[in-house]
Amino acid sequence: MKSSLKKNANKKHSTQVKIDKPLPITRLRIILICSFTILALLIIRLFWIQFIDGSWLKEKAYRQQTASKIISPERGNILDLNGKTLAQSEEVDTISINPSQIVPDSNNPNIKEIVAKGLSDIFELDYEETLKKVCSTSSFETIAKKVENDKVKKLEIWMSENKIKKGINIDADNKRFYPYNEIASQVIGFCGTDNQGLSGIELSYENILTGRSGKIVTTIDLNNSEISDNYSTYVEVENGSDVYLTLDINIQSVVEKYIKKSVENKQCASASSIIMEPSTGNILAMASYPNYNLNTPFEPNTEDAKNNWETLSTKEKSDFLNKMWRNKNVSDPYEPGSTFKTLVSAIALEENITETNIPKDFYCKGYEEINGTKIRCWSSSSHGYETLTQALANSCNPAFMQLGKRIGVDTYYKYFEAFGLKSKTGIDLPAEAVGEWWNKEDVLPVNIATMSFGQRFTITPLQLITAVSSLANGGVLVKPQIVSKIVNKDSGAVTSTQTTPVRQVVSKETADSVIDMMEYVVTNGTGKKGRVKGYTIAGKTGTSEAIKGSKKGNTLSYIAVAPSENPKLVALVVLYDTPTTDSHGSTVAGPIISNILSEVLSYLGVTSDDANINSNDNSITVPNVVNKTITEAEKILKNAGLNVIIPSTSDKNSTLVTTQVPSARTILLKDSVVLLYSEENNTRTSVTVPNLTKKTLTEAKAELKEKNLNISYTGTGVVASQSIKEGTSVEEGTIINVTLSY
Repeated sequence: MKSSLKKNANKKHSTQVKIDKPLPITRLRIILICSFTILALLIIRLFWIQFIDGSWLKEKAYRQQTASKIISPERGNILDLNGKTLAQSEEVDTISINPSQIVPDSNNPNIKEIVAKGLSDIFELDYEETLKKVCSTSSFETIAKKVENDKVKKLEIWMSENKIKKGINIDADNKRFYPYNEIASQVIGFCGTDNQGLSGIELSYENILTGRSGKIVTTIDLNNSEISDNYSTYVEVENGSDVYLTLDINIQSVVEKYIKKSVENKQCASASSIIMEPSTGNILAMASYPNYNLNTPFEPNTEDAKNNWETLSTKEKSDFLNKMWRNKNVSDPYEPGSTFKTLVSAIALEENITETNIPKDFYCKGYEEINGTKIRCWSSSSHGYETLTQALANSCNPAFMQLGKRIGVDTYYKYFEAFGLKSKTGIDLPAEAVGEWWNKEDVLPVNIATMSFGQRFTITPLQLITAVSSLANGGVLVKPQIVSKIVNKDSGAVTSTQTTPVRQVVSKETADSVIDMMEYVVTNGTGKKGRVKGYTIAGKTGTSEAIKGSKKGNTLSYIAVAPSENPKLVALVVLYDTPTTDSHGSTVAGPIISNILSEVLSYLGVTSDDANINSNDNSITVPNVVNKTITEAEKILKNAGLNVIIPSTSDKNSTLVTTQVPSARTILLKDSVVLLYSEENNTRTSVTVPNLTKKTLTEAKAELKEKNLNISYTGTGVVASQSIKEGTSVEEGTIINVTLSY
């Protein structure tokens, strides 16, 4: 019994106490290794996220949490001298998307494909390219620019029908519009589809006109709704500045009207013209024809080209358009012909190689022989003996070949550089060219000969008019200007362009002498067709013959200074590729320059010579200086603009004036002479009246001034009659009245 109980007790005990066996050491190691491996992988992953992918993830988070919107600046306008708009920006729209906001959901899992299809259909775009933008990871993509209002409305209706409220942006933008279409097209230039200037002022002033874009960056939530917080940023837009040109659209229109007629009347294949203010360098007009419509700059400007456009290769189309856009005045050098003789004359006078009126200074026998080569004069008959003035009036090539030989290549090239003919003028227009010259060491006698009458080298029309303008500006060369001022749209700040004198090329005396000779060209020489009723004009014609064997015709030109007495304008007309080889600048270009100047001088209100006798600028009422000391009287008269002659040798501070000739209240021209007599010295001097017939006003004035005689005049042209006939003895100070006519 006890034994049984003991066994039972032992059995019971054994069921109550259980001893766990320890884990095998191998299993424990595996668990520890796995734990450390997982921990290590987590650490590596954290390191990778933090240091390797950190920047990318940060950028991705930023893109997902922010939305940006570009604000386009308003491009500055281009205006003429008087504020008339030549180029402006019109409001249109730019369509853009925020791809991160176009998110598929359970209701619309194919939203990206739907948006891509809708946008490509409305704006006629490639679907695959559009889908690529919609699926982009970037925060902003442009879909279409310069969108017209009808397509914007179509987009808005489509978005409403498809219940798309986010991710597609319709932003205000602008496109370029040119109110005057073709006028000044080669000067103004145009913009491409991205509103970037491609030619003309639009290109050269791109940085000033374009402005700087603005941007709004905002924070968005999980549902792509904007969150109002302090993290939104705004980069302010800077609008482009307005550029005011020196062009006057009214003068530009006159110039374009007449050069267009010259082409339409088949006087030439193309034409160009410039009008410049010699004292400031301001370009009042710069035109080339054929021109083109700035609003459709990629359409050909001739019927032949339009009809054959599709048959042209890509290169042929590109070459045609580039030629159409070119500004011939700036980019196309040409042979100036006899207009260049004005500068040759200035060089000779400045270097004292000759004077204006030396009898028998030159001799024309109809040709000049240079090392066995005969170079003929344009005239079929010889001019015989000539002064420099006569040679310029006759446009005599042999005379200028003789003059060129005296000048020599070293002196020539020194002045060519001084006149700015071997370098760019620096005008603010793109693609300015420089002409072609011989290397100085390679110049032969025949080259000097042809150079003397403006052939077998090239310069641009702008270089020529700038050089000749220096003669109309007292010998001072001025940099040509096409922009008068720049106005900041946002601040209103104005930056004005200042006149830039370059250098004194020749003396004022030389410059004035050349202008006087050019006036004689118009009144008595080849430039008669360039006369303008009511005004004295100084001018020079040019006919540059095509190189033998060339298919092109002559180049005809006329350069004029108006009015020659007080130059306000210098005008140049160039006609290219004339249909016949017997045409001349005198007969074809002359009438064109006359028509242009007739309208322009009248428009500018330049006083005609017929009115000069009563003009406050040119006529002076002689003050009464009787009973004043000679010193005081001299000061009064000089301040009035008169020259004073004092025959008396007495003390000027104590001697009183008893008589003045002409008397007080007489009307005289500026710089006329007044003689003062005293009681101690009242001796009068008599002089003989010269023959003034057929002389220009300038020549008549100079001849009378040498004899202390005064002049008054009516009419324009050369002297037809004089009030006191030749050979009459008169007192110094006497007024000779002359009548001018053509």
